[in-house]
Amino acid sequence: MTGLTSPRLDPHIYVKLPTETFETPALLAELGLSYVLDWTNDDQPYPLNVPGMLSVPYSVELNDIGLFVSKGLTGPDFVQIVKDQLDQLHEDAADGGRVMSPALHPFVVGQAFRRKYLDQALEYVVNHPGVWATTSDEIAAHYARARAAAGERTNSSS
Repeated sequence: MTGLTSPRLDPHIYVKLPTETFETPALLAELGLSYVLDWTNDDQPYPLNVPGMLSVPYSVELNDIGLFVSKGLTGPDFVQIVKDQLDQLHEDAADGGRVMSPALHPFVVGQAFRRKYLDQALEYVVNHPGVWATTSDEIAAHYARARAAAGERTNSSS
């Protein structure tokens, strides 16, 4: 595991605490992590100020706790939100990739009465043209490779 993904019993995964300091990314890098997955300010990965550390996008707007529990939305609402989000990100991706990262929790979206709506939403996502259904580790690795290759092209053309 190379980045923050979820609170598990793995000492290499960062579990977000209520507060984060300016030193947190450097401390995570010292522990061998290469990305964080808790910053909600972009839909594209980007490098942090700590060498080798990236931010992989996380969407608070596609969090099932916020949608179902806080806002009281329905299953059909959830499906439409996922479709609208993906369609807009796909359109925005004409100049570069975008990341859609729904935050899903088994105790929320995994409830029996919501299962068919999760299935409908995921079916739309994985069958949408141009979608790469992948993991946060693979997104971070792809971005790091692309950045390194772009740096090599820039350096070799000077």
